[in-house]
Amino acid sequence: MRALYSYGLAFFILLLAGGWLATGTLVQGGNGPGKGERPIISVIEGEEHGPIATALADAGLLAEHHAPEVDPALTIAQRNQTTTGASAPLQSVRIQTFTARPMPIEVPLRGRTQAKATVSAVAETAGTVDVVHVTKGQRVDIGDALCTLDRGTRVAAVAQAEAGLDQAQAALAQAQLNSDTNADLRERGLAAANTANAAEVALAQARAGVSQAQAGLDNAKAELDRTEIVAKVAGLVQDPLAVVGATLNPGSVCATIVQLNPMIFTGMVPEAHIGLARVGLDARITTVTGQSVAGKVTYISAVADNATRAFPAEIEIANDDYSIRDGVTAEAIVNIGTAPGHLLPQSVLTLDDDGVLGVRTVEDGVVAFHEITIVSDTREGVWVTGLPARADVITVGQENVTAGQAVEASPAPAAADAEAAAS
Repeated sequence: MRALYSYGLAFFILLLAGGWLATGTLVQGGNGPGKGERPIISVIEGEEHGPIATALADAGLLAEHHAPEVDPALTIAQRNQTTTGASAPLQSVRIQTFTARPMPIEVPLRGRTQAKATVSAVAETAGTVDVVHVTKGQRVDIGDALCTLDRGTRVAAVAQAEAGLDQAQAALAQAQLNSDTNADLRERGLAAANTANAAEVALAQARAGVSQAQAGLDNAKAELDRTEIVAKVAGLVQDPLAVVGATLNPGSVCATIVQLNPMIFTGMVPEAHIGLARVGLDARITTVTGQSVAGKVTYISAVADNATRAFPAEIEIANDDYSIRDGVTAEAIVNIGTAPGHLLPQSVLTLDDDGVLGVRTVEDGVVAFHEITIVSDTREGVWVTGLPARADVITVGQENVTAGQAVEASPAPAAADAEAAAS
């Protein structure tokens, strides 16, 4: 008897649960609020508004769902504002005013350092090296001695040429005296008139003899001077370097001088920026060794490289202490001018629904989205273009609002402090 009572009670509870469920709804498909929802009793009856469903509805036992129409394109904030009415409080955001100012336009170039010139100091006469005055790596200035060749008979040749010059000058003095005497005799009628021509010829020959003797002396001295090989440029001595006892012929190298001051940076200007490049622009060169020095653009090629379509360029930099070496990898930042731009903190940058980079601003209490272009990234922030001259940029809350939404904007703490200090 007790078992029958238990089974009956369980069956009665089951009937109550089934009836309660029958008054509910079944969601099929999940296509949004108010879509795919059907009363369970309609599923059981196989039709909408069947007799049982109608009876339950008349008795007020059938659940009814009236889902509001919601635009799926709206954000959560906009949906809340729509459903709660115009009296709902506006979304609060913090803004900071940024004003356009001159923005430096800089173009980075990658390249390497290069000595301005490599000069070979060569012998101009044949001879054996008696003395080498420099060593590899030594710094030399213009006029410093590099090598001394054996003088041989060159000193005697100079002495002989000097004697020949003295002799020619004596002959010239005698010819001048004879010409003056002949002229005096002709004036007094003691010498025939046709003797003047002979006196003038002898004087001209004596003068030519002096010129020839002087040229011989100059050549002899020049040949003697050629035994001293000196530096024609300032720089550092490098290989090849002659050794004592070596025989040098005209054109043989005594020493090689690398001219390191000024130094040259060689790089390639991309064709996208070649229209802005010009000689005389300021640049800052930084080597991989950490050295930084200022320079100026001194050369831009008119012909692009066939492989890279970039244009070779040279920047001249000072290297007074020779600390910058030849062939070091470096980067040059060339300042090609200024343009109006805004310096913004990176934290205000955001993306719209289409993935476009920009910033959100407040204009007359309404959010606006402005697409921007990043020109350069610095320690102070990012330089961008694409904003109005004066823009109230949202610094806090920009991810919670969308373009066209009305908001309540208040100055960010830093901006408020700046305005108070300015006033």
